[in-house]
Amino acid sequence: MKNIVDQDLSRRVFMEKCAFAAFGLSILSGLRGTSAFADEPAPAVKKGPGFGSARHIIWLRLKGGVSHIDTFDPKSGKSKGPASPVATKAGFQLTDYLPKTAEVASKICVIRSMTAKVGVHEDACYLMRTGYEKRGTILHPGMGAWLQQHLGASHKTLPSSVCVNAPAQNGNGFFPPSFSPLPVLDPEAGLQNSSSQEGYVRLESRLALANELDRNFRGKHPDANVAAYADFYDAALRLMKSKDLKAFDVAAEADKTRDAYGRNKFGQGCLLARRLVESGVRFVEVEHGGAGSDDWDMHNNLEERMKDMAPQFDNAYAALLQDLDARGLLANTLVAATTEFGRKPSFDGNGRGHHPTAFASVLAGAGVKRGFVYGATDDLGAAPKEKPVTVGDLHATIGWAAGVPLEKQFTAPNGRPFTVGNNGKPALEVFA
Repeated sequence: MKNIVDQDLSRRVFMEKCAFAAFGLSILSGLRGTSAFADEPAPAVKKGPGFGSARHIIWLRLKGGVSHIDTFDPKSGKSKGPASPVATKAGFQLTDYLPKTAEVASKICVIRSMTAKVGVHEDACYLMRTGYEKRGTILHPGMGAWLQQHLGASHKTLPSSVCVNAPAQNGNGFFPPSFSPLPVLDPEAGLQNSSSQEGYVRLESRLALANELDRNFRGKHPDANVAAYADFYDAALRLMKSKDLKAFDVAAEADKTRDAYGRNKFGQGCLLARRLVESGVRFVEVEHGGAGSDDWDMHNNLEERMKDMAPQFDNAYAALLQDLDARGLLANTLVAATTEFGRKPSFDGNGRGHHPTAFASVLAGAGVKRGFVYGATDDLGAAPKEKPVTVGDLHATIGWAAGVPLEKQFTAPNGRPFTVGNNGKPALEVFA
């Protein structure tokens, strides 16, 4: 089975390189397409709180493992770090590393009882992004691909999902390549290679010639992946000549707005996310944190590192929620802030190690209760003491908000059925 997966990936990489070499295109991923996979009939869905309330989703991925104790779940005693608790008008505490988030606490729901078993960065990131533990025999789709499969394309020309500050990372999983998110590696630069060096007319001519040459082959050897890449080309042409490309231009925003979000990749990424959902994109991921000293992996020098990382998140997150609310977008846009795991309760004055057993995630908008805390950890912050929420449960909660029938199964190429969140249960109490 691994060989089958490897062969499929090799075909994808080969076709992507051919597309770039022949046509100068690198914007194909994440554009419209249809599913090539069989699915189970949709079960009857009994609507409940929050179901279908999220027309758009912005997922903020904080890379490295954010210390819940030093941000959203402050503790006293042995676990306390360098941060001090800050009261909010919502009635719960955050820490003084997040002063601007504390000011918008009445807009957010903090889930303090997240728990997982995976404590290695790469595998934990995969779990948080897909809802499934990593396996060598299958690539699981991210939430954007799941939503496109369930709900269809979200826009005539714009992609249904976009990832900012990170590559696509096989986000389509076992769904067709057209379900992959469109990557924007630098929000300041916008959408790269969105036009052919030789012009749209010549590109259109080349694609027409390629289509003619491929016609007989496609007739004799029908293949869903080949058809998906043909859809890519058509979608790329539509996007290249569309006025909707302006959604990717954060420079069009007023300086005051750009300053409020923060003049850094995460801040401008959050601003880009607002522009994209405002223009009709359904799902946008924004990653915060690169490698080494630029992420939240604070084994050492936690106090100084928090002073570097926390303000970027704090400014951008508060600005995003306020901006969405002021524009009337927060009512139907779910904003999720997550990380792969938490940090250990023990603090030696320097740093904290990995701790998947307990951490925090934050939801806001789209019918989520405002100024609310769901679940709790013990006095040390070591484990949930009530209402534990797995990563699968979180995915199910977000899928529920988007209007996905969670029991609907899709059969992957390995013959196994899969669902959003790996049969996790939505935390319905978080919805008003």
